[in-house]
Amino acid sequence: MKKERSTILGHYIAKLFLTLVLFAIAGAAHVYAQSSSFVEYTGEILDSNSKKPLIFASLTIENTNHSTITNSEGEFSLKVPIDEANGNLIIGFLGYKTRMIPLAQLDKNDNKILMDEFIMALSEARIDAPNNAQKLVMETLDKKGNNYLNESTVMTAFYRETIKKRRTNVSLSEAVVNIYKAPYSSNKSDALELYKARKSTDYNKLDTVALKLQGGPFNTLFVDMVKYPDYIFTPETISYYDFSFDTSTRVNDQLIYVIDFKQKDEILDPLYTGKLYIDAKNKILTSAVYSLNITDRRLASQMFVRRKPKNAEVWPTEVSYRVDYREKNGKWYYGYSNVLLEFKINWDKRLFNSVYSMSCEMAVTDWDKNIDNYIPKSKDRIKSSIILSDEAIGFADPNFWGEYNIIEPEKSIESAIKKIQRQLRRGKLDTDGTSIP
Repeated sequence: MKKERSTILGHYIAKLFLTLVLFAIAGAAHVYAQSSSFVEYTGEILDSNSKKPLIFASLTIENTNHSTITNSEGEFSLKVPIDEANGNLIIGFLGYKTRMIPLAQLDKNDNKILMDEFIMALSEARIDAPNNAQKLVMETLDKKGNNYLNESTVMTAFYRETIKKRRTNVSLSEAVVNIYKAPYSSNKSDALELYKARKSTDYNKLDTVALKLQGGPFNTLFVDMVKYPDYIFTPETISYYDFSFDTSTRVNDQLIYVIDFKQKDEILDPLYTGKLYIDAKNKILTSAVYSLNITDRRLASQMFVRRKPKNAEVWPTEVSYRVDYREKNGKWYYGYSNVLLEFKINWDKRLFNSVYSMSCEMAVTDWDKNIDNYIPKSKDRIKSSIILSDEAIGFADPNFWGEYNIIEPEKSIESAIKKIQRQLRRGKLDTDGTSIP
């Protein structure tokens, strides 16, 4: 049994780990955005009562595949092609009533969209529900060929990686990627192609050690639990968990069962704990939020740290994941995911330790059928061993992304970029004596 667990976990670990390496400063380059015809809308999605921001709310143009999500401050930026500017905007958020607003009623900037929380009626809360949570989870994963996109698609997605030293942003990498998504019933893995990317890093804040997230966009793609269930639940490992029902909720006006899961006490290897959100009518996984059990510091460190300085001890203090799915015409598909890794580094002969957090997120902003089943050649694909920050160029043009939808940057990220750029300019002035505007 222990050998089986190790094999499954080892397969997952091979896809996602951290590397601590000495850094080299890369030069910046300039990229010019393509011109396009679109209308951009910005604003916030808020709770109608508390006015608190709704994080990761989804925004989609009705009857299209154009979409985006709100950032960690509830803010959004949505670019809509001119020929769709008379459409309707659909806003969805777990536990809230779905809203539909004509785009013609929105301002170009500073929209404040209020969402009403769904109050579960007592009669609905007591409907006849299944009594075996584990069986429901297994049945849901087995039905992926019926409920999810079962054809080849090409998805455009926005990807972001950030590194923080304690609360200070020290590195940011962003990219637009093409996902060649295989049918959910297929055993074929998805392929990724890098379209464009950029980065900004304050190397002075990294204590001569840079944390790099190997795997790049693959880290978020493999969180697609429906497409890649073996990275968390397999016929061998699903029995290592306890499943139970939590209070039901709603999404897109559909009743959602909430399933809690956690590893059994007698299982020693680090596994996961979290919540699964399953559509009650059709048995569809609509969202999942979970984290790794890091009680055993040594085992958790072995899972993620590939190389480290000899004079340092490194271990994770938090490893968490999220994946959300979207629906169109009765079929669901991968829409958004994120990964958060927080690490502590204890240095020999140093009084204070270093705390770093690394997060990555990816949101699908458009997709279409891959009618010709085209897959880029191997040399043109992103490898699962990629370190995105090594592939990206510097921040330069504010119109870098052109017509592509992105996740609106948080204010802290914007401030960090400006600060890093100022420091890099000062550094260049010190080294070559040139005048920099």
